[in-house]
Amino acid sequence: DFLNSVTDDQSTGFLNTWNESWNYREKIYISYDSTNKNCQAGDIKMVEFGHPKVDMGEPVFNYAVAYDTHNQEPLFYEKYPGSLNDISQLQFMLDKASGYGYKKIGFILDRGYFSCENIQYMDKCGYSFVIMVKGMSALVNELILENKGTFENKRVNNIYEYGVYGKTIRHKLYASDKKERYFHLYHSISKESAERIEIENRINQMTQYLKKYQNKVKEFGPGFEKYFNLHYDEKSQAFILPEERCSVVERELDLAGYFCIVTSEKMSAKEAIELYKSRDVSEKLFRGDKSYLGNKSIRVYSEESARAKIFVEFVAMIVRCKMYIKLKEEMKKLDKKLNYMTVPAAIKELEK
Repeated sequence: DFLNSVTDDQSTGFLNTWNESWNYREKIYISYDSTNKNCQAGDIKMVEFGHPKVDMGEPVFNYAVAYDTHNQEPLFYEKYPGSLNDISQLQFMLDKASGYGYKKIGFILDRGYFSCENIQYMDKCGYSFVIMVKGMSALVNELILENKGTFENKRVNNIYEYGVYGKTIRHKLYASDKKERYFHLYHSISKESAERIEIENRINQMTQYLKKYQNKVKEFGPGFEKYFNLHYDEKSQAFILPEERCSVVERELDLAGYFCIVTSEKMSAKEAIELYKSRDVSEKLFRGDKSYLGNKSIRVYSEESARAKIFVEFVAMIVRCKMYIKLKEEMKKLDKKLNYMTVPAAIKELEK
C-alpha cells in the first residue's frame, strides 16, 4: 500500500530539492555507472529484452546512479528500458545533469561508455571526462609500445599509493578528433606478473588441447587461429600440428601490466588515477544496493510500485553512504581495525 501511494511528483520533488543543495560553482566529478536487473513482473513497461551482464533469458530494465566522488554521495538516478545500451543511455544522463543545473562537472566513466558520439556530446555540453581504456585496445597498444622503457623504472614517475609508475602524453583519441587528449599510461609490476602467468597458462592449455586432436578431423575456432598457425593434411583434412604464432604472443607479453586512463583536462598521472579510483566507491554502492538493500529482486508487480521501490532504495542508499563515510572517518582515528565498524554491523548494534 505504501509503495502504491508514492507518486512521481514526490520522488521528482525529492530529487530536485536534494540536487539544489549542491554548490554548482564548485567543480565536481560524477562517477556514473549502470546495472541491469532481471524482471519477470507483468505490468512494468520499462522491462524489455536487452543486453544483460548475466543473461538469464529474462527481460531486464537498466538502472543508473550518478555519484559525487568528492562528497561521496549519490546525486540522482535514472531508469530506462532494457533494450538501451550503455553508450546511448549516457546521453540521457548528461541531459539530466544539465537539467539539475550542474555546469562544472566531469564524468568518470567505465570503458563501456567509450564511443566517438559520447565524447563529442560531452565536448558539446562542456563536460570533462575520465575514461579507463584497456591496454590491449589498438590505439593504446601503439602508444604503450612507443613509450615502453621510458618511465617504468624512473622514481619520479612512481605513484606508490597505487603501486604503479605513470606517464602522461598528449594525443588525439580518434582520427577526426578536434582536440588533443591526455593519455596517462601506467605500469604495474604485480599486474604484469599476473597477466604474464595468465597468458602463459592460456597458451599452454591451448597447445595441450590442440595436441589431443592430432591426426583427427577437427575444426578450431578463431580463438585458436589468433595464436596458432594450424596445419592440416590436404587429402584427409586431418589436423596435423599447431605452430605457435610467436610474434602475437610476444606482443601480448610486451603489453602485460599496462593500462591507460584518458582525460579531457590537463592533469598529472597521479591525479588521473586518484580520480578514477574514487569510482570504486560507486561500484561498491551498486554491490551494496543489490546485497544489503534487497534490490537484486524487485518483488513488485505494477509500474507504480516498481518506480516507488527504486526511489525508496535510492534514499536508503544516501543514508547508507552517510553511515559508511562516518564509520570510515572514525576508523582513521583508531589504530586497529574493529569488526563492528562496518555498516551491516553498525545497523545490528543499533537494532539491539
